[in-house]
Amino acid sequence: MRSAISILFAALMMMAGPLLAAPVKIALIDPLTGPMASTGLPVLEHLRFDARRLNANGGFNGDPIEIIGLDNKINPQESLVQLQKAIDEGARYIVQGNGSAVGSALIAAVDKYNRRNPGKEVLYLNHGAVEPSFTNERCSFWHFRFEAHSDMKMKALTDWIAKRDDIKKIYLINQDYSFGHALAEAARTMLKEKRPDIEIVGTDFHPLSKVKDFTPYVSKIKASGADAIITGNWGQDITLLVKAAAEFGLNVPFLTYYGGSPGVVSQLGEQGVDRIYEIYGYYGDTDDDAIGERQKQMYEDKKWDYFLFYPRITVMLEMLQKAADKAGSNDPVDVARALEGLSLETSYGTVTMRGEDHQLQTPLFVSVLKDDMPYGAEGTDFNFAKLDRIEPEAVTMPATGCRMRRPK
Repeated sequence: MRSAISILFAALMMMAGPLLAAPVKIALIDPLTGPMASTGLPVLEHLRFDARRLNANGGFNGDPIEIIGLDNKINPQESLVQLQKAIDEGARYIVQGNGSAVGSALIAAVDKYNRRNPGKEVLYLNHGAVEPSFTNERCSFWHFRFEAHSDMKMKALTDWIAKRDDIKKIYLINQDYSFGHALAEAARTMLKEKRPDIEIVGTDFHPLSKVKDFTPYVSKIKASGADAIITGNWGQDITLLVKAAAEFGLNVPFLTYYGGSPGVVSQLGEQGVDRIYEIYGYYGDTDDDAIGERQKQMYEDKKWDYFLFYPRITVMLEMLQKAADKAGSNDPVDVARALEGLSLETSYGTVTMRGEDHQLQTPLFVSVLKDDMPYGAEGTDFNFAKLDRIEPEAVTMPATGCRMRRPK
């Protein structure tokens, strides 16, 4: 009888194994409430959407992925509180990307925590904080960036501008923090090298997520005679800026990093066609039907767009899964080592995580808002159509000053 019971117990345990598998907890620390929630909530839904898809295919080495959402109110100090909460809840993978000030605080905090807690290390997966120093002089073994940084994007954008003879005068308007200033400085430097005839007719920096009416800024831009605007604004700051420009009758092209921010397409519609440009690693007129179907499904389920703003979340999770499989482990140290030099084939081309600085090497695309798109954004027929492709070797930049300290 005991033998039969033992056999039955063993069989039940084998059947229950997958159900008892410890989840791999991934904590998102991004704005989930307040004026910038429109940038954090879609990240959370993308993570959950793709986690379900990957879990159906075995998760990470047979362990399910669990997504935890933590609201940092886009505040660096609050982000550190949420980091500790994430660690207390068992998360060893931290995701963040909205705001380089937050990213800076997290890099320092994760480094400090890992030095003090060997064997319990956590990884910071950066989906969009694009301050260049994070993979240059501030590079860290514990930080991986899954988005082209600001200078890489400006390099690609100015290469494209250099071919546009109709652009003679440019206005720079950006958010008043490290990223906005880095973008403006890169624009000035690179335009001077590639198109010295272009005149920068104005530069403005405004408080992050504080401006409710951009009409005074738009009035200055119109008075300057600019025939193009470069902006790295994101969240409500890009939505309200382009909306104010449309209402004011400022009909010049916006050359943006984040023209696909939630709300831009649905609020501008026809007014944004052939006027809102974006330099990004993705575009809307995909010929991959599987990606197109994900777009439809996610919008139907969550009212957030799949490839309007955050397809890099898919790339991040798929690279993480591939690294865990390569390492045969879900431990962050093992996964980090496996991520270094790892490549992934995507619908948009091959991306590679450079080992020396943990900066994703990726193609970039210049796209423009168009109507009658096969996969519309935000419940409309509008989306971003590809105009130009810039290959990774043309976008890449050296890891200046990176002296990475690696665990033994």
